[in-house]
Amino acid sequence: MLVAALSGSIAAGYAPTVAQLDAAARAVGNRHDLAEQIGTLIFATRWPAEVSQISANELAGHVIVGIRVLGVKFHQQMRRSEFADEAVALVAKAFAAVPSAEEVDLWASVPISVAKGVIVTGDLAKPTSRTVFSVSVRRGESSASLRARIASNGGVFWDEAWARSAFRPNV
Repeated sequence: MLVAALSGSIAAGYAPTVAQLDAAARAVGNRHDLAEQIGTLIFATRWPAEVSQISANELAGHVIVGIRVLGVKFHQQMRRSEFADEAVALVAKAFAAVPSAEEVDLWASVPISVAKGVIVTGDLAKPTSRTVFSVSVRRGESSASLRARIASNGGVFWDEAWARSAFRPNV
């Protein structure tokens, strides 16, 4: 009886959400706290193109955020325009989560096959991934402007060979 009475007065333990766990595990940069803050918001959604890392760095009062997306094994088939919509949404969420961020850089990468025994860390490292999409967005650019810029390739890098194979055709 005493045990039952005591157990009722003990505060319930805190269990982090999956989004919080992902945010902590995938946050990098010298402002890890901001990367986690963004990640908690972003990882609450299951995106078609998986977000693999959020970085936040501050230098001389300037905060720059990076969002890395996997360019392979999408959770569902996507069109190029749907990928662009996801990029726009991710950038908007990052700016919303961290009002001090001045810029968000978003890029997608794909793995590169590396032979056994090849050095992949340190000064002599061979790359293990390559960038297939990238865009930099300054605070204040509207989602509509960013969407138009991505559609017209204005200041955006698309690896066209990757885009032809990664996305289903517009129908």
